[in-house]
Amino acid sequence: MRKGNQRPSRRSGRKSGPRGRDQIIAHPPQLPSYGITRDVRLRFQALAATGQAITFQNLLDTILVAIGATTAADLFEGVRVNSVEMWAIAALGTPATLVLVYDGTTVGAMGDQKTHTDTSMGIEPAHVKAGPDRLTQAGQFQPSSANTAFRIDVPAGTVIDVSLTLRQPVLGQVVSSQNGLVGATAGTVYYRGLDGKTTALTNFPVLGADSVI
Repeated sequence: MRKGNQRPSRRSGRKSGPRGRDQIIAHPPQLPSYGITRDVRLRFQALAATGQAITFQNLLDTILVAIGATTAADLFEGVRVNSVEMWAIAALGTPATLVLVYDGTTVGAMGDQKTHTDTSMGIEPAHVKAGPDRLTQAGQFQPSSANTAFRIDVPAGTVIDVSLTLRQPVLGQVVSSQNGLVGATAGTVYYRGLDGKTTALTNFPVLGADSVI
């Protein structure tokens, strides 16, 4: 007999399967990659006014591992440019202009050909920040090559931040740096200028890194 407003209980009708069936895994899960992918923001300074094409080889040569006293290999084998950001303060009464163009014309590394520019006024610095169009090949992962990633035209003293995604696919390859080392210690990671040259010769030394060569 029901008491008060109690309703008769209903069975769900579900049949319980064998214990633990929903926990069976047919095989170990797939591993997406053993490679190393790293997002970095590197900072450089222009020592002199210049117009410079920066290649994908230059970008990968910014972080090296010494093989011997005079030889080095890129720590990473693939690079994607996310953005370039620059600041420049003018001398009193003289405006400063920054120019950034993803102007690669090589098939497989084509840029968007857009010009990004700004000019300082008064005490406010010129400032440019832009990345390659996401549909261009300049905005995709690229191997080390002499193809142009982007071009910059900057006055002396310009601070340049380059945001990159670097990838090491663990294929056992050795991609040698464009320029050799001097007095390096094998196994040490070193940083270089944005143009891939040694610290003594670069117009774009890296800022804030301890191991430069």
